[in-house]
Amino acid sequence: MTNATQRRIQVVAHRGASEDAPEHTLAAYRKAIEDGADALECDVRLTADGHLVCVHDRRVNRTSNGRGAVSALELADLAALDFGSWKNPEQWHGRPEAPEWEHRPEDREATSVLTLERLLELVSDAGRRVELAVETKHPTRWAGQVEERLLMLLKRFGLDAPETPEESRVRIMSFSARSLHRIHAASPALPTVYLMQFVSPRLRDGRLPAGVGIAGPSIRIVRSHPSYVERLRRAGHRVHVWTVDEPSDVELCASLGVDAVITNRPHAVLRQLGR
Repeated sequence: MTNATQRRIQVVAHRGASEDAPEHTLAAYRKAIEDGADALECDVRLTADGHLVCVHDRRVNRTSNGRGAVSALELADLAALDFGSWKNPEQWHGRPEAPEWEHRPEDREATSVLTLERLLELVSDAGRRVELAVETKHPTRWAGQVEERLLMLLKRFGLDAPETPEESRVRIMSFSARSLHRIHAASPALPTVYLMQFVSPRLRDGRLPAGVGIAGPSIRIVRSHPSYVERLRRAGHRVHVWTVDEPSDVELCASLGVDAVITNRPHAVLRQLGR
C-alpha cells in the first residue's frame, strides 16, 4: 500500500478493539493497546451522581443486562450490571467460575462498566504514547456539565491544557458544535473534532465550526464525496474518518491521505497499513 506507507495514518480503536471484545470495556481497550493502536476512542455520558462513564447509547439496554437511561442511574447501579455477556457469550461469559471475580479478573474487565477515570489511568500506564479521543454524547439532560466534568478530570491527569494542539494526548469529539465551543472556550489548545454524518451546505467548502481544527466525516461521506477530503485539507484541517473497517475503505482513506481512521478492527487495519 504505497500511499499508506508514504504518510503515516493514525489508527484509532473505536470503543476499544470492539470487534474482539465487548465495546467500552477495559478488556477491549487493553486489547487495542496490545494490538498497537495509536489512540483509543470512547464515548462518555454523565451518571446521575456525576461520574463520566464510557457508554455509547443513551440507555443501557443494548450493551448490558439492565434497562434505563445512563443519566438516571448512579455509578453503583451501573457497576451492578453486566456489560459484556451480549458479546460472544461463549468467550466472555458462562464459565463456571465467572461469578468469582477474584479467580478471573479478566472476566470482570470484560463485563464491568468503565469509567473515564479508569480509562485515563490505563492510558497513563500504557508504557508508550497512546492518545485518547473522547466523544461527548448529545443531547443530554446535563447540558454543559459533561464538558465541565470532562475538563476537571483531564486536569487531574495534567491533560487539559497542552502547550499546542499537536502536543496534546487527548482530543474531544462531538456531533455538537456547541459542545466543542464549550471545550475550546475553556481550553483553546485542546484539539477538537467535529463529527459529521452528512455535510451541511454551509460547510461544503471545507469550513468547520469556529475553533475546530479536525474534521470527523463518516466513511459514508468519504465514499460518496472523496473530493471533500481535499477541500478540508485545503482549508487547513486534519481529517479523521469513522468507522473504517472494510479493507476497501482503509485503502480509500489511505489513497486520500486522511490523518486518522477510527476502526473496530485496529489489529487488522494496522496489518493492512504495513504496521
